[in-house]
Amino acid sequence: MEPRDNPYTPNAGAQPPALVGRDTELDAFDVLLARLERGATEQSMIITGLRGVGKTVLLGVFREKADERRWATIEAEITKNSEFGPRIGLLARRALLQIAPKARWEERARRAAAVLKSFNFTVSPHGSLSLGLDVEAAEGLADSGNLSEDLTDLFVALGEAARAHDTGVVFLFDEVQFLAVRQLEALIAALHKTVQRNLPITMVGAGLPQIPRLAGDAKSYAERLFKFPTIGRLSHAAAVEALVTPAWTLGVSYTDGAVEAIIEYTQGYPYFLQEYGKIVWDEAPESPINEEHVASAQSLVEATLDGSFFRVRADRTTELELQYLRAMAELGSEPQKAAEVARVLRRTSEQLGPTRSRLIEKGLLFTPGYGLAAFTVPQFDRYMIRSHELAIPPPARRGPRR
Repeated sequence: MEPRDNPYTPNAGAQPPALVGRDTELDAFDVLLARLERGATEQSMIITGLRGVGKTVLLGVFREKADERRWATIEAEITKNSEFGPRIGLLARRALLQIAPKARWEERARRAAAVLKSFNFTVSPHGSLSLGLDVEAAEGLADSGNLSEDLTDLFVALGEAARAHDTGVVFLFDEVQFLAVRQLEALIAALHKTVQRNLPITMVGAGLPQIPRLAGDAKSYAERLFKFPTIGRLSHAAAVEALVTPAWTLGVSYTDGAVEAIIEYTQGYPYFLQEYGKIVWDEAPESPINEEHVASAQSLVEATLDGSFFRVRADRTTELELQYLRAMAELGSEPQKAAEVARVLRRTSEQLGPTRSRLIEKGLLFTPGYGLAAFTVPQFDRYMIRSHELAIPPPARRGPRR
């Protein structure tokens, strides 16, 4: 069929043509903004889940919803390579200018600008971040050098400015797991103070499944400040809708057997559904798309996933880290005990502990329970078995008996 008409969108963060199975999270976001607008409090949200389940897509839809309500919406992807203090200062400046342009600043907005200037001088003493803020830096606010206290002052000032201008501020942060403990602690403390003062400012984040534990480690009250909804594979009915509806709107149909074959292979994971749908659309000569079309497209689907979605992650590993992942795949897709992985590699858990820790730090594994590790990428075990040999070292040689 015609590739130019292909409705599927297997791109990072691209909204699928049929966004299904996420009504609970969308409703929760509407409730969050509505309650803050009324001056009530509501828990912020950090969505967790494996790679490819649509977390970034949801953040994009949240932005659209917040824009419709005329909120200041600030999107950012957290990385390890940028300084957090200066970056949050730039994001706060963007929020302030969305609350109101300088020509319309009233007292609270000017005060927020003064606090922001003080914060920026503190985190970036050369002052380049404060260009364009034509106010004097506030004295005694956001200038302590303690990130948690200074960010709290800044968020409170932003929230007060937003309330004075009949709007709100929502920070939409992706890849939250890459925040250092000190940074996450500062964000949680700042948001906590805005909740205490009933201010219309919130943060909605997304990231890997370890975030609730990281947040709890940063601040003990984090579980009361945030909701941590987990999203994953779609239900069977939602997966069918996500696959069939985009094609149906263009006059293309699937046989029941073709639909079931794709859902069985993809296990209902949203990104895989989009990838399979796109490839089988391009490969099928005509409608309806049938089981034969699906079967003949599978090798191309695997090659596409292996060459991009999976490989880009595997390429970030050392040889020993890669073998650790391959040993986990040998044991299956479920969470695995460190001792069992070590047994496959004929080493001890202590010897492989640093390797396991680096894989968690790189975002390839997470710890769903004590002593357990699991892949952050769905079907990564399939990829490892397809693409990498398990190189088991020989048993350690024993010296001669005396």
